[in-house]
Amino acid sequence: MWRQNRVNGIANQVDFMQQQTTAYLLAGLAIVFWSTVATAFKLTLRHIDPLPLILYSCVFSAVTLFVIAAIQGKLTSLRMLTVRQYLIAMFLGLLNPALYYFVLFNAYDRLPAQQAMTINYSWPVMLVILSAVFLKQVIFRLEMVAIGVAYIGVVVIATGGKFDGLYFSDSLGTVFAILSTGIWAAYWLLNVKSNIDPVVNLLIGFSFAVPVLLVVIAIISAIEPGASLLSLPNIYAIAGAGYIGLFEMGITFVLWSTALKLSETTAKISGLIFFTPFLSLLVIALLVGEKISPATIVGLTIVLVGIALQKYAHHRVRQQPH
Repeated sequence: MWRQNRVNGIANQVDFMQQQTTAYLLAGLAIVFWSTVATAFKLTLRHIDPLPLILYSCVFSAVTLFVIAAIQGKLTSLRMLTVRQYLIAMFLGLLNPALYYFVLFNAYDRLPAQQAMTINYSWPVMLVILSAVFLKQVIFRLEMVAIGVAYIGVVVIATGGKFDGLYFSDSLGTVFAILSTGIWAAYWLLNVKSNIDPVVNLLIGFSFAVPVLLVVIAIISAIEPGASLLSLPNIYAIAGAGYIGLFEMGITFVLWSTALKLSETTAKISGLIFFTPFLSLLVIALLVGEKISPATIVGLTIVLVGIALQKYAHHRVRQQPH
């Protein structure tokens, strides 16, 4: 009996190790894909304007999410949702992808990819600020220090390390990049209150965004005939939109969420996300051809220190007796 129990224990341990290994592999694959999207944004925006790029990317995303939902057997849940749940999911779709990517793509259109990506990566800090404003959550002293540290990093990135007169390479582009962090943080704050399956929620949101974007593009094209937003894009634009639609939120989202489910703890996986911006800078340098500024590396490091400090402060507060 003892020998059988030991055999079973070893077998369970092997299964657990294999499961954790699978979790690491899936998380690593997701990180690789996410590390390429900043480059995909920048390269694709050379061939298409931000608004139609969002439209075509949303079409690819919606199709991808539909296939994923079908494979996972989640399409039947669409019939069980209430009108209120549909309205919430559609409103979230206006935030993400419609508004978020409009702002983000305009940031990438105006800024070097390295700046837009690294500033956008400060969104967890914005999440803390919005939680305090809208959810009345208390920001503790150490969290305030963390926020200050992170935004010092943002200033370093946006100014290229030139503090004399605080010269920004593109002020409007910087505003777009910072605004994107606020929209993304607001999306996730509102998303917490949604009780819809995440894949189904995204499917409804992206599907709803497509006709909305079509209407917006049609209106702009009618007002400004020279805009040519409805003209047929070239093969590079379509390929870029397809890549963004597949790997920015579609397949990669499922890979990451599956990795979190398989992992023993979320901490073992979530910490890996800090590799993403550095890998992204490497891809930007290789494929976009940007020379990575030392100020970008320094600023990104400061931002990550601020985020890590904020997470530590949050963890410490949770550990304190109430």
